Amino acid sequence: MTHTYLLEIGLEEMPAKIISNAAIQLKDIVSTHLKDNELNYSSIDVWSTPRRLAVTVNGLDTRQADRLETVKGPAKRIALEDDGNWSKAAIGFTKGQKASVEDIVFKEVKGEEYVFVEKEIKGESAQQVLKRLGSQLSSLSFPVSMKWGNFSYKFIRPVHWLVSLLDDDVVPMDLFDVSAGRKTEGHRFLGQTITLNRAADYVEALKQEHVSVDRAERKQTIIEQIQRMCQENNWQDPTDNEALVNEVTDLVEWPTVFYGSFDKDYLEVPEIVLETAMADHQRYFPVREAGKGSSFLPYFIAVRNGNDKGLDHVRKGNEKVLDARLADAAFFYEEDKKHDIDFFVEKLKHVSFHEKIGSLYEKQERIERLSQFLAPYFELTLGENQELKRAAHICKFDLVTQTVTEFTSLQGEVAGIFARERKETPNVSKALAEQYLPQSLEGKLPESKIGAIISLADKMDSLMSFFAIGLVPTGSNDPFALRRQAMGIVRIIEAFSIPLAVTDWIDDIVNETQDVETKALYEQNKANVSRFILDRLDLWLSKYAELEKAFDVRKAVLHASHDELIALIDQAKVLNKEKQSEQFKPVVESLTRVANLAEKADLNVSVNTELFESDSERALYDAGITMQMQNDNNTSAKEKWQQFVQLHPLIDAFFDENMVMTDDKAVKDNRLALLRQIDQLAKPFAQFKALVIK
Repeated sequence: MTHTYLLEIGLEEMPAKIISNAAIQLKDIVSTHLKDNELNYSSIDVWSTPRRLAVTVNGLDTRQADRLETVKGPAKRIALEDDGNWSKAAIGFTKGQKASVEDIVFKEVKGEEYVFVEKEIKGESAQQVLKRLGSQLSSLSFPVSMKWGNFSYKFIRPVHWLVSLLDDDVVPMDLFDVSAGRKTEGHRFLGQTITLNRAADYVEALKQEHVSVDRAERKQTIIEQIQRMCQENNWQDPTDNEALVNEVTDLVEWPTVFYGSFDKDYLEVPEIVLETAMADHQRYFPVREAGKGSSFLPYFIAVRNGNDKGLDHVRKGNEKVLDARLADAAFFYEEDKKHDIDFFVEKLKHVSFHEKIGSLYEKQERIERLSQFLAPYFELTLGENQELKRAAHICKFDLVTQTVTEFTSLQGEVAGIFARERKETPNVSKALAEQYLPQSLEGKLPESKIGAIISLADKMDSLMSFFAIGLVPTGSNDPFALRRQAMGIVRIIEAFSIPLAVTDWIDDIVNETQDVETKALYEQNKANVSRFILDRLDLWLSKYAELEKAFDVRKAVLHASHDELIALIDQAKVLNKEKQSEQFKPVVESLTRVANLAEKADLNVSVNTELFESDSERALYDAGITMQMQNDNNTSAKEKWQQFVQLHPLIDAFFDENMVMTDDKAVKDNRLALLRQIDQLAKPFAQFKALVIK
């Protein structure tokens, strides 16, 4: 016979964006506890709303299985006295295990015999196992937690109730002085307190009180209601905005979709501003007429946490709120239209980017200089280079507009809009709009070369500047989003296939820096910034190049003797593919052997061909010289690997025919120098000794 267990934590309304993760954490805590205690179950269902996190464990065993436990005691030489009687150590050990000396058996461990007793451990009941679960619930982690009342503990929101039911029995436990019971709460306004008779009644009982705890069902209800409304009104379906759909799903317990309207005069405001005011600030879906490319209509779609009673009153209230928001947006936009770009650029001189780094204007000047270093890698035309200079020269102007001050998420977007309105070229306008991309781990990348260049320059300037003043991310603390910016650098360089070495890039920044103190700080942090970016490349390889499990490949490549990201990516892909080939193991073994001996070479000794004593020395030397001459910037990672494949039999022949560490010092040093020369060909590809071979 199996059982159903329900655990529900009832709280005040939680922020929508943390709910899904918190529900998964709760499931993990419960499943880990059951597995650690060897209490079997068939499945776990997860439930969540703004006011509750819950799980239902299905097919739970009545109790743990009985088990036989073998306990190790003292060594036999200690357990037995000279006369063959049991020692006090042996007797004490068995008493401690609630056994007797008759239960003792001897087993050999690492060449010595020890005392063991075997005892049968009766499995605990599910009730007993689940009771201990309560002490683990406080380990749920959140980006921000709060304290309430006079309590010392912290949680995402105050806990108001706790349900812990095994079938129809309460399993006692406590969470923050709240004791578990069988009472849960329905919808805050439409429902009542519910006394659950059985764990299995949970979902349906809450539905009767206007709470849909099944998140997937709640989301589908919202999507279907919106789509039906759009079909009835000949509107485009806006539910492709997955982020907004997910957010409103986690804002309500009983969704009802409705629409409202606003003054059509607000449509004069740029659409991106309207969309931000509606979607980001109010969680409304903007409305377009059916048909691709249609403009906004003066309507919005919203989701109410409740039923359809009094919906007209709700609609009017939401319209009033949105009208105030759009009035502000229209006012700020119109005020900004009164000024040209130079007016805003001048204002940048009086706004601090960071007190230890300087003004926004100074950052913009640095971006302008860094952009020119990057331009040759993108093979810009003369006209494009002039547009790059212009875009970089004004790139931060929108940060001091009233529109961006009110709608901060629109930085860059507003710059692009204002630039178009003020007759800047399409390339300049597009670049300004793209300068902050990507804005997340998987966010959209710049499409234009100029936008990519400014984005790269901006991100690298931030890394160099913040590292210079010691504001380096630690643990989960990254207030200036430097990890995200470094990942953006990796993704842009990969997307545009830019053969740029990070160290060369940093050296250029250091060389063109005029301030002596800043220059010294940049120089001091060169290696740290490079390693920081390579750490993000490691994450990129794991996530996007399907190398999550190929830890050794990532490590080997990331410890190559250069940091040209595109080359490292190609080398990692080739190594990961070649791991399946028959030649991988012998090639890696050969190059690893070379690397190990090359470390012993005297750096002041060069190869002297007159000291060669065998044909294999000459053959290896000639092959190395040929490989060195053949390799250039156009040599692919695959071609380089094939060169190592061809080199490996020559390496093996060298080791078969020659004693490297011979008594003749001149010959020994010469052979070590030869191996070091070969190793110098391998190091830019990977640290081969880091590769795992079977």
